[in-house]
Formats: sequence, structure tokens, C-alpha cells
Amino acid sequence: MSPEPLLDDKQAEKKEVKGYFETTGFERWNRIYSESDDVNKVQRNIRLGHQKTVDEVLSWIKESGELGEVSFCDAGCGVGSLSLPLAAMGAGSINASDISEAMAEEARRRAEGAGLNMSKLNFFASDLESLNGSFHTVCCLDVFIHYPQPAAEDMVKHLCGLTEKRLIVSFAPYTPLLAVLKSIGQLFPGPSKTTRAYTLKETGIVKAAESCGFKLKRRSLNKAPFYFSRLVEFHKS
Repeated sequence: MSPEPLLDDKQAEKKEVKGYFETTGFERWNRIYSESDDVNKVQRNIRLGHQKTVDEVLSWIKESGELGEVSFCDAGCGVGSLSLPLAAMGAGSINASDISEAMAEEARRRAEGAGLNMSKLNFFASDLESLNGSFHTVCCLDVFIHYPQPAAEDMVKHLCGLTEKRLIVSFAPYTPLLAVLKSIGQLFPGPSKTTRAYTLKETGIVKAAESCGFKLKRRSLNKAPFYFSRLVEFHKS
């Protein structure tokens, strides 16, 4: 009986990320993205930073006035940090996916517990590469930390292919300072962190979107101790 073929680096890393967020990672991030007091100082700051990013996305969407009849894709939804308030604001429909079935199920549980209209919410497990369909707005927040630069740029192109008008993504931006902090383990601390974390060059992300006919509309930087997130919004030309 011949041995099973070895997974290439991309497949192996995806399997690692999926396994992490089905077990230890789910327990940790479910706690971080909640109101639990059972978090340390670093985790609390990450919670605050991520919430800043979510709040800004919600503000941008509300400001646009495109909400009630609009279809959304929340790619890498986690436990529903964006999907739930978006639904509460009156979004037309939301397809929300996560590589972890445990995360997607928790998001569904939270949505049901909040009394949201589940006919407009669809939670399911999927990696980003397998997503398909067509949506007015696609959002992908704090997921690219699992993608090195070339893969992240390819993913931007893939998400552009799902987007009718607006793409919003966030990522940890590459700067010399963050590169130094990452190299000495101060940017992404944690003794039980098992997945690699990547910082990305914004120019590459922007060029990837532009190659698909999208233009940069606005950008911002949200940060807290141990949290750095560049948020960018693209519109189809």
C-alpha cells in the first residue's frame, strides 16, 4: 500500500488553521470575542481593537445608505462579530462563512439567541477559496493574518470575483517596526498560539484589487496594544 501524498505547504497550513480553530483556537477566540472576563490583558486589547474595526465597517456601511436590500458576504465570520450587528441594522441578506464549523455554529447560536431574523442569515463552514456566488458587498476582516503576501493578493482577486460593488478587507499591515516586533514575538504573543501570523504590504493588496477593476475608496488604521489592522474599502469601477 503506497503512502499518502504529502500535502503542499498551502494545504498543510490550511489544515493547521482549520484544526486550530476547531479546538484550542475556538475556545480562545470565542472567549475573546465575547463579554467574558476570563481573558488576559493582551486578549482584552485584541478584543477592543477588533471591535474598533467592526464598528468602523458598520459606520461605513450605514453611511453609504446601501443596506436594506443589499446582499452581504461575511468571509471568515468567526463568531459573528460583524454579521450579527449587520443583521440587526437591517441588512437585506447575509451569507457568513468560517473555515471552522465550530465558529460558524457559534455564530448561528448567537444570532438565534439575539432573536435575529434567521431567514436573512446563512451561516456555514467553508474556506475562503471555496466561496462562490455574487454579493453586493463582501467583507473579510482580520482573516488575512493567515495568508502570506502572494496568497493574500490571490485571495483579494478571488473576493473581487464575488463582489458586485463593494469589497472591505482588513489585515495586519507590514511596517519595519511591526516586522521587528513580530520577529521577537511581541506582536502575536501567546504560548499556545500554533498558527503562523503574517503582516502584509498594502501596496500589493491595493494592486490586486485594482487589477480586477476596483478602486480604493478609503482606508484607516485601527490599533490597540497587540492589535494592528489596516482597513480598506474598494468599489468596483
